[in-house]
Amino acid sequence: MKKAIKYISLFLLLFGAIKAQRVKDIAFISGQSTEQVIGYGLVVGLAGTGDSQRSSFTIQSITSMLQRFGVTVPQSELKTRNVAAVMVTASLQSSLKPGVRFDVTVSSLGDSKSLTGGTLLMTPLSGLDGKVYATAQGPMSVGGYDFSTPSGNRVAKNHTAAGRVPRGGLLKFEIESDGFNSNELKIYLREPDLTTASNVANAVNTTFGEGSAKAIDASEIRITVPEARSENLIGFLADLESITVVTDFVAKVVLNERTGTVVAGTNVIIQPVTISHGGLNIDIRSYPIISQPGAFSRGETTVFNNLVPTATQDSSRAIAIQGASNVQEVAAALNSLKVSPKDIIAIFQALKEAGALVAELVII
Repeated sequence: MKKAIKYISLFLLLFGAIKAQRVKDIAFISGQSTEQVIGYGLVVGLAGTGDSQRSSFTIQSITSMLQRFGVTVPQSELKTRNVAAVMVTASLQSSLKPGVRFDVTVSSLGDSKSLTGGTLLMTPLSGLDGKVYATAQGPMSVGGYDFSTPSGNRVAKNHTAAGRVPRGGLLKFEIESDGFNSNELKIYLREPDLTTASNVANAVNTTFGEGSAKAIDASEIRITVPEARSENLIGFLADLESITVVTDFVAKVVLNERTGTVVAGTNVIIQPVTISHGGLNIDIRSYPIISQPGAFSRGETTVFNNLVPTATQDSSRAIAIQGASNVQEVAAALNSLKVSPKDIIAIFQALKEAGALVAELVII
């Protein structure tokens, strides 16, 4: 029970303090772009955990690769248990220059059991336009294991059908971007919010002078570059990104019913309400009854498994909450219920239905 109380206090108090954030952490400047690239490749060097013969595309890929090296092997004689077909993905920023290395994500495409210990062969990575921007190659980093025995026993940790190749990508061609305008810039918030957009505009005007910034909507802030700073645009952008702004967000309570995780953000309010929480426990116990025949008789010993169910109701009391206007008060109110995090999920749902929870309830 003490763990549950500490848990409730932790997930609420983590968001108790509101701190100013830099512009670069909550927004991005127009002219910067991101290109998502993808490629199809092969991972070799697996310890018998690769694709089976049922993955025909793996066999075709191996055959095509060997033919490029002047080796011809009938597909019927290929053994693919040490090879796996994979998809390679990455996101590239327009600020990256040719020659820069980056991480890539590798995911199994066939019926491979594990990519542990494998090496990704050179794979071209292309964008939505079909242009090849980079290549990827290198040893896999999976971060788990999955071992099986012929008798059917298995021991596994984490997910081994996907992993990463650290610094395995190599950029060949620069990502095209619109570039920065030396007269006017636009800032886009990653999480659109009217209050935050207004705060960003006010902070920019305070730093660079009145009229330098104007909030267009909940996402866009338009900035006029001062004439004195237009010649050193990079320095102006660096100063712009370092401006701190107090952000504002919609009050939310996020519930994950699969894991029992509850996260409450700032501005969560609980109206005065009365809560009574209890559970029904059903316990079925086994009382075997053995019938033993008499001596020198022809009867047989009989065992009857007598299952007796019992039902008990958890003792609970009604608790009146006079209201909570901040996360500390919410934590204290929920701690007084002395329930587990799983029960907190049900209580939050009931509070929302009763209209006592002033926050958006998000269930994932």
